Amino acid sequence: MLVIRPERPADAGAIHAVVAAAFPTDAEAQLVKVLRDAGRLTISLVADDGGEVVGHVAFSPVTVDGVGGGLGLAPLAVIPERRGEGIGGRLVREGLEAARAAGAAFAVVLGESVYYSRFGFEPAARHGLTDEYGGGDAFQVVALGGVPGRGLVKYAPEFAAFG
Repeated sequence: MLVIRPERPADAGAIHAVVAAAFPTDAEAQLVKVLRDAGRLTISLVADDGGEVVGHVAFSPVTVDGVGGGLGLAPLAVIPERRGEGIGGRLVREGLEAARAAGAAFAVVLGESVYYSRFGFEPAARHGLTDEYGGGDAFQVVALGGVPGRGLVKYAPEFAAFG
């Protein structure tokens, strides 16, 4: 039975394997490790199927013109052989609920607009928000309490080595 739960210390190796398997390089897996080591994995959830980690989602702090209050969703990973089963969707939904419960005002993502719009994400530009990576329409925001005013959204400094 698939359960979405918070990461445990013993999950680090399995999370690394899942994230590395989900992307062409292990850069995203390294990013998760660096964020964890820096204490910036605000929310880290795994999809656990009978003791096997088959998916992961991470949320870390973002700022708008230097002011906090939001979280960035990145990365989202599901092992290739389990894609299409709704695991990623469950991770995103439960991650957003955890973000709301933690008091985050908004969440941002740099990703496929068709996929993320089903969770309430919309182009961040509609709110006057831009990102440091030039994501354009792929840069999206969802209000969890309130979207901030206009400004530049910056991810945790650990992203700089991977962006």
